[in-house]
Amino acid sequence: MLGKFFQSLRTPKEGELPDPDAELALGALLVRVAKSDKEYQVSEIGIIDRILARLYSHNAIEAAKIRATCEKLHAAAPDSDTFAKLIRETTDIEERLAALDALWEVVLADGILNDKEFRIVEEARAAMGLSALDSEKSRERAKHTI
Repeated sequence: MLGKFFQSLRTPKEGELPDPDAELALGALLVRVAKSDKEYQVSEIGIIDRILARLYSHNAIEAAKIRATCEKLHAAAPDSDTFAKLIRETTDIEERLAALDALWEVVLADGILNDKEFRIVEEARAAMGLSALDSEKSRERAKHTI
């Protein structure tokens, strides 16, 4: 179902985007959060790369390439729920909690929590089947990570 959705977003000019898996879905959500305030900062890009490297055992170059793909997926997808639902459907609870932690790390990277970032995280949290308490705990863990 999701594969057909992403195929429908493709156009010949954009080239072929891969069908997203949980890693690409999380990366696209991280990019979406980072870009939500219209200031996609180098520090946020660095955090996204480090998160992808940490969670999926990539070196720095691999993580940067994956992030670049995630930037394209983010631009092509209409909403965050699609990515979050894919994560829910393909990962266990521990991986979903790690994804929520990662989202909070990006949100808190610049020290400013804006409404758009918060809404994206909360929509993703709900779509991943996680509770508000899970989000509070993730936010606290992220504060200590950055």
